[in-house]
Amino acid sequence: MKEWIKKFIAQIKTLWGKWSLVQRIILIGIVLAAIVGVGVLVGISSSPAMVPVIDTPIRNEETLDRIVARINAEGVKTSISPAGILLVPDEKTARRIRSILIREDLIPSGTDPWSIFDRERWTITDFERNVNLHRAITQMITDHIKALDDVDNAVVDIVNPKQELFQADQNPVTASVIVTPKPGSDITENRKKIEGIQKILKFAVEGLKDENIVITDQNGIILNDFEGMANIDRQSLIERQQKYIRQIEAHYRAIVLKSLQEIYTADRVRDLNIKIDMDMSQKAINTDEFFPITIQPDNPNTPYDDSRLVESITRSKSTSTTEWEGTGFNPEGPPGVEGQTTPAFRDMSNLYGKVKQETLTNNEEINRRSIQEERSPSIDRVTVSVNIDGQWKWKYDEKKNPVLLSDGSIEREYTPVSPEDLRATQVLIQNAVGYNQTRGDAVTVENIRFDRTRQFVEEDAAYFRSKQIQTTLLIFMAGLVLILIASVVFRLISREMERRRRLREEELSRQHQMMRESALRQAEEEGVEVSMSVEERKRMELQENAINMAKEHPEDAAQLIRTWLLED
Repeated sequence: MKEWIKKFIAQIKTLWGKWSLVQRIILIGIVLAAIVGVGVLVGISSSPAMVPVIDTPIRNEETLDRIVARINAEGVKTSISPAGILLVPDEKTARRIRSILIREDLIPSGTDPWSIFDRERWTITDFERNVNLHRAITQMITDHIKALDDVDNAVVDIVNPKQELFQADQNPVTASVIVTPKPGSDITENRKKIEGIQKILKFAVEGLKDENIVITDQNGIILNDFEGMANIDRQSLIERQQKYIRQIEAHYRAIVLKSLQEIYTADRVRDLNIKIDMDMSQKAINTDEFFPITIQPDNPNTPYDDSRLVESITRSKSTSTTEWEGTGFNPEGPPGVEGQTTPAFRDMSNLYGKVKQETLTNNEEINRRSIQEERSPSIDRVTVSVNIDGQWKWKYDEKKNPVLLSDGSIEREYTPVSPEDLRATQVLIQNAVGYNQTRGDAVTVENIRFDRTRQFVEEDAAYFRSKQIQTTLLIFMAGLVLILIASVVFRLISREMERRRRLREEELSRQHQMMRESALRQAEEEGVEVSMSVEERKRMELQENAINMAKEHPEDAAQLIRTWLLED
């Protein structure tokens, strides 16, 4: 085998040597192209297969962005084909995403709903084709509903009645769905989720209306009876409104309480009560306002208001004068016919008189403004109450020690908050909450003492405990100092006694040495042979050696003597 490989390599080398430069370049290009092609095929074959969410492409960029953002919110990886079709990893995910898009009205307008349920079937007769279509639609709707996170199981039944000749005889399309919710799901109480299931059915079945859809749970309770849920919706609306009011109250309370605690400290301002009454109803208000006409605006450089206002401006004026003098004549009509003149004027007939009439007409121009506004919600009344405690201070005597009461507690003095500070605090709170007197708002700031009995007991206990610890430390330090002094005195006395004992021994030793030397000299003078013991001889030798060494090395001997003296 190895020889065959060697021969093959030798043949390749021989051919490579015979080829020209152009042939070699062509061979290298073919090899590189083959490697690149194999890599592309491997990459394409290894890429996961994607399933379309909607078979039709989405051309509207804004709609496409909304759909992609909603899919990303579900944590699903998605891609867009060059044709504009959304793709997801598998069919199960595609069904779940379709259900969500239908529930939230994100299916693009103009999209064919049947494209979601397209299934290719080979049929023989129209009856079998219709049966297969009905089964496919039912199964696909069931899969869509089961794909929802809140549904554990679903049973769907769709009834397509027989087509009648006349529309009046045609029975409507009906659908019933039995939903088994997952444990902990709120689908039975969430109206939006039930409406999403209804939209799935309406998208899937042509001609299906809301009144012909029945959705129940596994216990047979109807879930899409939205008319019967009016009270529940009203209760939910009231809960949301109350929650909104509590949020506003908490917001104002946090702002005002923080500012007061920074002024008076958190221990003196512990709580603040605020109550806001709001009108949550919607109101449409139309207002016609008439206001003066400004002839000359106010000059901001002057300290006074120099503007000129008039109620109206004469746009046009007309005057008419009528004078009449002579006999009054009331015509009676044609001869022989009774006239229509009233009795009052008939009595004035053929009388002499004089009439002068003047009419003055002015057309005035005024300013008018029409305001249309909707108010919802609006604050009806705001009430705020806060209690601020005064300051407690210890009383001290002339020696700067706290004054104690008869029961052993520390005497304290209470300083209340001044009325000026209370009024200033009230104004501060009024400006913070938007006080309006005409609305009936009320802000109350009081100075009531807090019950600090437990705090005072703890402070007294801490004070006396610190004093006890201080006294104990002083006694301990004094005892430690006494022990140190006693040890120093004992050491001095012991050293003194040791020095005296050494001196006494040296004195005795010197006396004995003098007695021995005296006896030796006396014996030498008398010529008597004296015998010494071994110890005495050794002692004499050591003494002679010490004397000789001191003579030879006087500095070392002096240093040794100094050391002895320092030790003593």
